[in-house]
Amino acid sequence: MDNMRMILFAALGFVMLSLWQAWQKDYAPKPEPAVAEQPISGTEEKNITNDSKTEDLPVPVSNDQPVFTEQETIEKKNGQRITVETDVIDVVIDTNGGDLRELALKKYPVDSDKPDLPIELFNDTNGKFYASQGGFLSKQPAANHHSLYQTTNTEYTLAEGQNKLEVVLTWSEKGIQVEKVFTFRRGEYLIDVAYRIKNNSHENWSGRFYEQLQRKHGKEHRKRLPTFTGGAISTPEKRYEKIKFKNMAAEPVSKKVKNGWIAMIQHYFVSALIPDKEKTYHFYSKVLENDHYVLGLYGPQINVAPGQVQEAKIKVYAGPKEQKILKKVAPGLELTTDYGVLWFIAKPIFWLLSKIHSLVGNWGWSIILVTVVIKAILFPLSAMGYKSMARMRKVTPRMTAIRERYSNDKARMNQAMMELYKTEKINPLGGCFPILVQIPVFLALYWVLLESVEMRQAPFMLWIQDLSIKDPLFILPLIMGISMFVQQKLNPPPPDPVQAKVMQFLPVIFTAFFAFFPAGLVLYWVTNNILSIFQQWTITKQIEAAK
Repeated sequence: MDNMRMILFAALGFVMLSLWQAWQKDYAPKPEPAVAEQPISGTEEKNITNDSKTEDLPVPVSNDQPVFTEQETIEKKNGQRITVETDVIDVVIDTNGGDLRELALKKYPVDSDKPDLPIELFNDTNGKFYASQGGFLSKQPAANHHSLYQTTNTEYTLAEGQNKLEVVLTWSEKGIQVEKVFTFRRGEYLIDVAYRIKNNSHENWSGRFYEQLQRKHGKEHRKRLPTFTGGAISTPEKRYEKIKFKNMAAEPVSKKVKNGWIAMIQHYFVSALIPDKEKTYHFYSKVLENDHYVLGLYGPQINVAPGQVQEAKIKVYAGPKEQKILKKVAPGLELTTDYGVLWFIAKPIFWLLSKIHSLVGNWGWSIILVTVVIKAILFPLSAMGYKSMARMRKVTPRMTAIRERYSNDKARMNQAMMELYKTEKINPLGGCFPILVQIPVFLALYWVLLESVEMRQAPFMLWIQDLSIKDPLFILPLIMGISMFVQQKLNPPPPDPVQAKVMQFLPVIFTAFFAFFPAGLVLYWVTNNILSIFQQWTITKQIEAAK
């Protein structure tokens, strides 16, 4: 049992060391606050947005469909910036392409100390590029994300009492007119985008609608976060499939999908394109120069007779990975909150946390109460372990005597030990159960705290004002170390002197590890230790008092 306990403690220590290193990558001090996108130079931005190149347009795989040709170049044009403000987002639309170029999340500040500085999801200013683009592919005149739209207003605000706001852009050439209509709603991060194409010419018009997300992700930003940053697609066959940026060049996305979506995901936030679920779209990816990555979709051919109007629609979600919101937006979109291989434990933990939070209104107290519930569920298993340790503690003098008596005969010593275990009804591995059952719960809760945007900047009380980062005063880790020391004193000491010395240092080592873990995770461990001390002390007293 002693060796097994040492192995389990070593395994838990290794796991926590790995988590600590990952956490440091995420939360170590950085020269500037992390934002949602990566830098791009002025020259690179010019090449991507304003010149006549068309390599960032999708290329249909079928040759019998109309495509945008290189000969139909687009002159460099200067667009206007349209600002849109709702109760939850601030948006900038560029008339050059009609793109969503900037999008700030008003309820999610970059830092709790800077409540007026919101996270920017889309951005193409100050050397950054992350945008939503779209338009039509056609050999005939058509608006795409290089075209210059017109507008009658450059400032829009969702007024008090107003639930919907529309922004209309227009483009026309050679009798073909396109209206691009953005619809924003109160309290929503979901934007409806509609393209209305009217044929005022004397010939039939044909083309295909497309929409794409384009993002810069340079080498200097890779492997910074322990969480996943990259693309994702959803199909009826596989509701959530992650696409690494580095894999887009080697294995470009190219598949026909009905009732699916595409997305760019990152820590806490996601942007997604949700097309009409009744139509089949072709999903694609492209890798451009200067570390620009494109993930998009295009639809079936649209034919518009002279004097007729056709419409293409898509929904653009750009906001937090709140699971209750994402479930309503599209099937499987809530899976972008990725809890890893222990999702089957993490999801029930988050569900229980959310239910308790709806009652108590504080995530810290929710963690404490969830720990109590988990401890109650695991009570029979942990009680078996504590009873085994209590019996082991009671017979420790007899075990020491056996070791001394048969120190030169290992086989006889092991036989005597097994007889003692059988007589006293001791499971030599029973003391490992309390440690063993905590490891998966610990890891699952780690990912819940790391991935759930609901926990981001969530205050507890007193000096702990953000449960998703380390305790600024290191008080909780110290309490955890003390509780671990007390709990260790209730366990039978290892007969081996070397193991006994190592066990004495474990509370110090674990305290050092936990000093850099999120406060919410340390709060869970402290609560668990206190409950374990009470349970173990009670059981030990009962065993020692028994004849």
